[in-house]
Amino acid sequence: MASNRPRPWLAGVSLIFAAIALLLCLASSAAAATGGAPTAAGAPAPSGSPTGTPPSEAPSAGALSLVSAQTTPRKSFFYGFRYPNVRFSIGSSQQQNDLQIDVVNSAGEVVRSFYRNDVEPNVEVRIRWDGTTSEGRPARNGRYSFRIEPQGGTEVAARASSSQSLSLGFALYGYAFPILGPHEFAMGAGRFGAPRSGHTHEGQDTMAACGTPLVAARGGTVQYAGYQYAAGNYIVIDGKGTGLDFMYAHLAEPSPLKTGEAVRTGQPIGVVGDTGDATACHLHFEIWTAPGWYEGGSPIDPLPYLEKWDAYS
Repeated sequence: MASNRPRPWLAGVSLIFAAIALLLCLASSAAAATGGAPTAAGAPAPSGSPTGTPPSEAPSAGALSLVSAQTTPRKSFFYGFRYPNVRFSIGSSQQQNDLQIDVVNSAGEVVRSFYRNDVEPNVEVRIRWDGTTSEGRPARNGRYSFRIEPQGGTEVAARASSSQSLSLGFALYGYAFPILGPHEFAMGAGRFGAPRSGHTHEGQDTMAACGTPLVAARGGTVQYAGYQYAAGNYIVIDGKGTGLDFMYAHLAEPSPLKTGEAVRTGQPIGVVGDTGDATACHLHFEIWTAPGWYEGGSPIDPLPYLEKWDAYS
């Protein structure tokens, strides 16, 4: 595709409605695969749980056991629509218990802590983690687990019946692979930096059947959505907390998302097409460094990132 900046073009209302209808049909598969939004526009993501504070007096807890615990979903994405959350209940030798719920990484290091005071036995407690560390930064990719213990004490022992499953582990990732379906990375002319007439290719082409759902690799804010003769239908998303912009081109229909709208990681943004100067169905994907897409930033090779996201998505 051409390297000159795509110019705004107002898509017809009928095309926008058609794109919305198409995405609604595909949204269930997108949500199942990524934990993303149930619809293209979706509802705002819930906030993470408040961390709480220890009691003003010395914390107290009886002899504790973990009666039930379930963490969902098993795979989450930073700034996605489904944050990691745990529902649990305890058994205890006393009526009120002060608990600490830690999010720990695979090395056992605590990345975020929550405090709940006066928790009663056999009453469900729910904690939702927004994926940020105690310092407010996005947590690293990897395996995590919720750890439940009395404040200032040791981890609560499990005491589930044989019919119950205690599950506290999950995976968290910062990015989702943008294509939900069979695909193949294009080499040669489809690679970043491949020669073009008067310029070089600024993205990575990934071949996939027309109509394959596309999702946001990283949530953030829609910087621009429109049409351009070379890019076809395209959308640019300013990735939250990254300093990077992500551009998706050749969509089959205009994205139903509009400039300025918030979008979550794993949220449906359109479907694969061959609009613009495309000669076959594929996604043209670009990553731009700060300060951003045609704002002084530079395109970088997306393939190493796409391969990494593809491996775990």
